[in-house]
Amino acid sequence: MTPKEQIIDLFRKNVKGKTPNVEGKNKRHDGRKGHWLEQQFGVTANADNEADLFGYELKNETTSKTTFGDWSANIYVFTSSKYSSLFEGDKKYEKQDSFVRIFGKPNEEKGGRYSWSGSPCPKIDSYNDFGQILTIDSNKDIVAFYSYSHDKRPDKADIVPEELQIENLEIARWYGENSPTSKRGDKCLKAKLEDKFNDKGWFTCKTDESGEYDRICFGEPVNFDDWLNLVKEGIVFFDSGMYEGNKRPYSQWRANNKFWDSLITETYK
Repeated sequence: MTPKEQIIDLFRKNVKGKTPNVEGKNKRHDGRKGHWLEQQFGVTANADNEADLFGYELKNETTSKTTFGDWSANIYVFTSSKYSSLFEGDKKYEKQDSFVRIFGKPNEEKGGRYSWSGSPCPKIDSYNDFGQILTIDSNKDIVAFYSYSHDKRPDKADIVPEELQIENLEIARWYGENSPTSKRGDKCLKAKLEDKFNDKGWFTCKTDESGEYDRICFGEPVNFDDWLNLVKEGIVFFDSGMYEGNKRPYSQWRANNKFWDSLITETYK
């Protein structure tokens, strides 16, 4: 059998007609159904950033949007040699908490915990009310900038350190096509994306109205230039989940499921 035929065979044997068994899983964990699906295909969690199965990347369809990857910025303003001293704390995660308190917003439902998510999260080519914007450099890096004049918060002078009350402050940078070193933390977006999506392509499993999986769908490989154009168009967007008290930056790059559906080229039952 070809790799694709093997995947279809696994789907028909282990997935079709079933609903995810998430008993005993953390109900607050959004990925629990995805983990069940991965287990049915024999996919184990790994950090090597390669395609999941026989050169194909498995994507679990969530309610409204699906993730390309959790890809943190290579450089944050709180890790830069020029500005890191302006952020409270000695350790990186402490400075990250300080960053969220300056550039994020509090969530009253979480006891006032700050997060760099939702409305403070920068979008492509348009400033938000927190003075932040996402742009693409000529070298294909993706950069988040902060400009004090575009910050509409009435108490911004009390929140933002005086040294950061400037225009075009680079607060995050993702290396696009090239990395300065071979270190894992310097890995560029092109490598991260194409290692997963530019081999054989990707596949997802869909459910019927009763919630049972009834079909498996395949999409073509995705290369970095095509993906970057989707970022420029706002179809692929940065969906930050960074919040105070958690060391992980949670930097998801996502697209709505309607777009993912448009990429499907083959469906099997």
